Amino acid sequence: MNIFSNLLSQTTQSAPAKKQRRGIEIKSPREIEIMRQASIIVATVLKEISELVKPGMTTADLDTYAEKRIREMGATPSFKGYHGFPGSICSSINNEAVHGIPSHKKVIRVGDLLKVDTGAYYQGFHGDSCISIAVGEVTREAAKLMCVAEEALYKGIEQVKAGAYLLDLAGAIEDHVKINGFSIVEEFTGHGVGRNLHEEPSVFNYRTREMPNVKLRAGMTLAIEPILNAGSRHTRTLSDRWTAVTVDNSLSAQFEHTVLVTETGYEILTDRSKV
Repeated sequence: MNIFSNLLSQTTQSAPAKKQRRGIEIKSPREIEIMRQASIIVATVLKEISELVKPGMTTADLDTYAEKRIREMGATPSFKGYHGFPGSICSSINNEAVHGIPSHKKVIRVGDLLKVDTGAYYQGFHGDSCISIAVGEVTREAAKLMCVAEEALYKGIEQVKAGAYLLDLAGAIEDHVKINGFSIVEEFTGHGVGRNLHEEPSVFNYRTREMPNVKLRAGMTLAIEPILNAGSRHTRTLSDRWTAVTVDNSLSAQFEHTVLVTETGYEILTDRSKV
């Protein structure tokens, strides 16, 4: 789930109320194992949704399914109630870049580019991930945008290891996106994840001097999540105060993984191929 960086200092409402810890947390082996379990729940739900979604369903149908499955696996939905968000998933279609609210009125149609983002809170820790789904046959532009968005995520992940820097992965993402002719949404970033859904540091998808270039350490857990637009990088937020849409009505795609920094590289905790 993407959120403005100023929410890093606030609490996750779906979890027991507590003060947000400051600074970047290094997870212990016990905490990492719990995060693996939380992330497996998220990966399982997203894989199942990718297989069951079909034209005629509503985004509320997907939200109901996700909440049911998250709770069946012993977790609670990270997103539901988070700063007032009403759903267990964010479901964003076509020009909706992020934070789409599930609705019985929003019917999924052939040719849609659907983004589903969800999180699970399990034994005190969160997992967080997002996928883009082609509903039936999509346009060539939509297919390429999805492909490049997923490739960009992995280009960034490949830079992750202890001793590397956040801008190493940001630069890898930015270069891949630009060479393919798409734009990166800059209003939203990735983030640390763990006891809280959003923790420090902010994980940018483009080179910037706005935030410190943090050196990665083993035990950090990051939600890396580039959002790509086919046109302008700019978005605007609708009157529902959540859904961000592209200003030029162009398509948008997103992929996200929760990633553990290790001494020699990384571990993708929300890897759907393992469920």
